[in-house]
Amino acid sequence: MSRLLTEVRRSPLLAVGVVVVTVLATVAVLAPYIAPFDPKAIVGNALEEPSSRHLLGTNDAGADIFSELVWGARSTLVVAASATALVLAIGVLLGLVAGLRGGVVETLVMRSADVVLAIPAIPLLIFIASMAGPSRTVAIVSIGLLGWPQVARVVRSQTLSLRNRGFVHAARGYGADPLFVMRRHLLPALGPIIAANLAFMAGLAVTIEAGLAFIGLGDPTTASWGAILERALRHQAIYVTSMWVWWLLPAGLAITVAVLGFTFIGVGLEPRFNPRWTRFA
Repeated sequence: MSRLLTEVRRSPLLAVGVVVVTVLATVAVLAPYIAPFDPKAIVGNALEEPSSRHLLGTNDAGADIFSELVWGARSTLVVAASATALVLAIGVLLGLVAGLRGGVVETLVMRSADVVLAIPAIPLLIFIASMAGPSRTVAIVSIGLLGWPQVARVVRSQTLSLRNRGFVHAARGYGADPLFVMRRHLLPALGPIIAANLAFMAGLAVTIEAGLAFIGLGDPTTASWGAILERALRHQAIYVTSMWVWWLLPAGLAITVAVLGFTFIGVGLEPRFNPRWTRFA
């Protein structure tokens, strides 16, 4: 924690990113207490303008848009956190195994990563979601299974350099098994790069979740920023009135701010593991 606070003080981008993500996480956790209404409930007339009762007005069904926005933060961050955890679990494990074992294992893992990277991810995500049906679980699993190769390649390249270090040779010489070496020596050394990849993948997951919801492939039972955008853009009046200011703009800004927050954390952490950073800074 002290090292993280030191990095936050050194990097304004990292500080801003941490603040943004902390605020979003707080809103997501406290959504039942912050949102004045159930996001799916009809609590007013259709298309009411912002007022003291409805801070962002109501949509065409009479639901409170501010409540949808608040609950959308929870839905978005749940998908982002779950999908990112799955990506890192698969990518880090396979990258460590490939880099530490080498040989046939490394070849199989890297060729599998190349095959997945060659597949156009977005069309495949849309195909899977359309065939399996709108579901948060489908979105999380799809992102996890398609996002691991980038992490695996980076972790494998770093592991190749770490496995020749003296402390790894010493651990192996004393009879440490591969799992102990990964857990005790390699994972701590790979901490910064894993943290940076976590931030970048979380931002990507936010974008994908919003995109799937925007095209109608998100979970219809939960509020989502992408679903707010999709519903607003289906209403013709959004193009000729000021309705876009309080119906369309807040959800778009929320997605942008969330992605920027995670991106700033990733960029702020990059100097911790990229030696070339100081060379070109």
